[in-house]
Amino acid sequence: MSAMVEIDRLSKAFGPIVAVDNISLTVKKGEVLGFLGPNGAGKTTTMRMLAGFLTPSSGTAKVCGHDVVEDPIAVKRVLGYMPEGAPAYDDMTVAAFLSFVAAVRGLEGADIQRRVHEISETVDLNGMLDRPIEYLSKGYKRRVGLAQTLLHDPPVLVLDEPTDGLDPNQKHQVRSLIKRMAAEKCIVISTHILEEVEAACTRAVIIGNGKLLADGTAEQLLARLPDHGAVTIECAAEHVDRVTASLGKVSTVGRVAQIDLGPGRNGVRAHPSSGQSIVEAVSSALRADNVPFAEVYRHRGSLDDVFRLITRGSDRAAA
Repeated sequence: MSAMVEIDRLSKAFGPIVAVDNISLTVKKGEVLGFLGPNGAGKTTTMRMLAGFLTPSSGTAKVCGHDVVEDPIAVKRVLGYMPEGAPAYDDMTVAAFLSFVAAVRGLEGADIQRRVHEISETVDLNGMLDRPIEYLSKGYKRRVGLAQTLLHDPPVLVLDEPTDGLDPNQKHQVRSLIKRMAAEKCIVISTHILEEVEAACTRAVIIGNGKLLADGTAEQLLARLPDHGAVTIECAAEHVDRVTASLGKVSTVGRVAQIDLGPGRNGVRAHPSSGQSIVEAVSSALRADNVPFAEVYRHRGSLDDVFRLITRGSDRAAA
């Protein structure tokens, strides 16, 4: 399947400051890409270039084959962009604002009201249509921003912090909506909420100091952690040697180390010799040797850990 978003060696400098540094990536239909990075990493700048609000210093970006510099109007026809903060005209009512955006997008007459009604139902705004935007909560303002992004049913969505300010129920609704739309669209989400990647994204990239640092599924990113897939066996001090001996019989176990689990708690940690899971083999070996143990558990790690591991070096380089 051909890519719907193509970024090739894209860079943006503001004077001596390089905000985006030679980034290349593609996103296909059906993919939901999480765009991650520390504050100031270049996420928003990249999205603004993709949406045509900033001109690249070098490199190219295309949306559905249209170059963002050479054919910006065509890009805007196929792109739905929700910028950071979801700006709107605060003195307008929700209905008036969405109707205005629909008209700008080329809808006319009854089609405007029909589409505003459909989108308001989709993002749960029906009870707010007659309210001025300035009096809405932050969460409802984000919903208005999402609604205007979807009005013209674009094949590509670029969403900057789509769940910022939403309560847990609202976040769940937006993530469910993103997953429902994903099969027919290409979606790029900038977020600092790492749980969002596992909840809604099929893939993630991490940038730092303007550079692309990692690209993969959540599981591929987790595999970068030193203890990913390792198994810890908690046991009494007098059984540590027996646990270690049993682990030595498991062919898929590589490195083994004794660890301190806290006051009065002892343990042994086994790392897999390859990427496969070893927890069942380890448990079977301990039971076969009748080794007493309190607990066996596998380390999966978290994307927070991956984020810190990958971006730490870029933060030091920037400093």
